[in-house]
Amino acid sequence: MRATGWLPLLLALAVLSLGGCKDKSGGGGGAAGGAGADQGPITIGAFLSMTGATATFGESTSRGIQVAIDEANEKGGVLGRKLQLVVLDDQGRAEEAGNAVTRLIDVNKSVAVVGEVISTLSLVGGRIAQRRQVPMVSPSSTNVQVTQVGDYVFRVCFLDPFQGYAMAKFAREKLKLEKAAILKDVRNDYSIGLSDSFKQAFTKLGGTIVAEESYGAGDTEFSAQLTKIKGTSPDGLYVPGYYTEVGGIARQARRLGLKVPLMGGDGWESPELRNIAGPDIVGSFYSNHFAHDKPSARAKQFIEAYKAKWNQPAPALGALGYDATLMIIDAIKRANSAEPKALRDALAQTKDLDAVSGKLTLDPNRNPVKPAVIVRVTDSGEVFEAEIAP
Repeated sequence: MRATGWLPLLLALAVLSLGGCKDKSGGGGGAAGGAGADQGPITIGAFLSMTGATATFGESTSRGIQVAIDEANEKGGVLGRKLQLVVLDDQGRAEEAGNAVTRLIDVNKSVAVVGEVISTLSLVGGRIAQRRQVPMVSPSSTNVQVTQVGDYVFRVCFLDPFQGYAMAKFAREKLKLEKAAILKDVRNDYSIGLSDSFKQAFTKLGGTIVAEESYGAGDTEFSAQLTKIKGTSPDGLYVPGYYTEVGGIARQARRLGLKVPLMGGDGWESPELRNIAGPDIVGSFYSNHFAHDKPSARAKQFIEAYKAKWNQPAPALGALGYDATLMIIDAIKRANSAEPKALRDALAQTKDLDAVSGKLTLDPNRNPVKPAVIVRVTDSGEVFEAEIAP
């Protein structure tokens, strides 16, 4: 299950392979390496799932990163130097994520690294970035542990405890659900974190969790779990997984006559979700970082730029890739240096940065505090349903 539009992107980026990782630039960062030399382009690296089951995550994110790089270069670059982007494909695999971050730092001489979307892979890459003392900014890994790896690891997205809370609050106060069931991916840190936070918040708000079932990434058969869930008569089903399995879960749930609303997190966002689930996903809800039909002025500007470059609607993951890169560029300017230590210090001081997903101010743990939106899946697309503040 991969995005149909990734191949032209990879060809356009002149992808080469080495040790399972695909290198967008075909070369190192030259004099703009981790030592922060003052000649040549400044290299920003990214490790993403460009192939594999979650390829649309990497595709969307890398396109958003490229928009930010292009905008900076069109204005003359940063510190009088152009920016160079190197994207390595980790294939959605932990061992390749580690290889990719090592190469981005040691071979391509990246002054900072963007990635990953998947929390499990960000934990792998973050440990390497921390050891090498090169800043890493995750655009959309929401698991709490990601930034706990160390003081060189940052993010621009909200965290699982808040995202789970946001959907629980929506379920109780807007949908008026009394009983909810959970179907989680036990092989996925993201899914486990979201299910725990949803369960805690839903019960604290007076609701009851009547069933909690599990599956593993890559599974295609969910009938046994869904049959057990149906037997508990829930008002709604929380499925905090990725679009790859959620689509199949939606189809099988409807086939079994489980017609309650499905709810999820930002891992649902992909055009492939509708391709997999078809009309069975309509009427479901998921939390996200912004809504296309209710953008801020800053988000509208990005949406237009993304559309002009890629001829596609801008997804939230693209916006977060843009924001992560924007935060790095802003930090280089404020530090007046591309040296990783100075860049790390400037990143930690990020305050009121005008980003697509909202004003970015980092807390002492290098996490932003920002609202979440709830979107509803309709026949014609995803529409804004509610905004939940921290």
